[in-house]
Amino acid sequence: MQPFAVARVRRACVWVLVTLPLVVGCSTPRAVERPVPVEGLPAARPIAPDPRVGAVFVGAGDLHVCTASVLAPRSSNLILTAAHCLVADVDTRFVPGFGSGADEAGDDAAWHVAAVYLDSRWVAEQDPAADFAVARVERADGARLQSVAGEGLMLGGAPGTGDEITVVGYPAGVGGGPSACRAPVAVAHHGFPALHCDGVVGGFSGAPWMSGTTVSGLVGGLDGGGCVDEISYSPPFGVAVTDLVSRALAGAPGDRPPEAFTDGCE
Repeated sequence: MQPFAVARVRRACVWVLVTLPLVVGCSTPRAVERPVPVEGLPAARPIAPDPRVGAVFVGAGDLHVCTASVLAPRSSNLILTAAHCLVADVDTRFVPGFGSGADEAGDDAAWHVAAVYLDSRWVAEQDPAADFAVARVERADGARLQSVAGEGLMLGGAPGTGDEITVVGYPAGVGGGPSACRAPVAVAHHGFPALHCDGVVGGFSGAPWMSGTTVSGLVGGLDGGGCVDEISYSPPFGVAVTDLVSRALAGAPGDRPPEAFTDGCE
């Protein structure tokens, strides 16, 4: 794991970006008691690509470092990801339904982030409860995102304890397809919905928590989504997320993301 600093990296806390002027290291962990990993959990397994979910590439090159999902309505050209996946002044590309070929990250298949919409709490102090972002994307040929992804996902409220969800994400790397894990939502931890699912590794940041055609969370929030592979978090969804979509649909000016992120993991 190198270049971009994404949470869900655990055990290798420092990612140094070779092609970009960014170095992010792990800070001293916040004074939050973390749950103990559980044995015998459901685990993420490789799946066929879902056109509503894709890989996020930050900067030049073929390394994908985060995950995002396509939002409804059909004409919106909007994606949803973790706020910590977006960096100021860096070209960011999204490839829906990314498969196993690194060449799929080229301009012919990628949509570039044109505007980013962030909660003011994230812009001000990277509040983990606001670790979500909506981005408007575009492609040089003018193709609509939904021409590939279909209707996209509808936003839902934060899931309740015991609700079954499927998380779909891309392990960080060059090439490689998505993995998914289905599990019931665990008791929220310090207000962050939790999921006990093994194999949710670096690159899953921004991965949607899906139930049918609804997305009710994403990998992010507390410790950037979690400090161990077996336990993941989501920022709590609510009106703050829908407000970002409303701003994007209205064509409002975007926000400038912070230039660095630390996940708080040891």
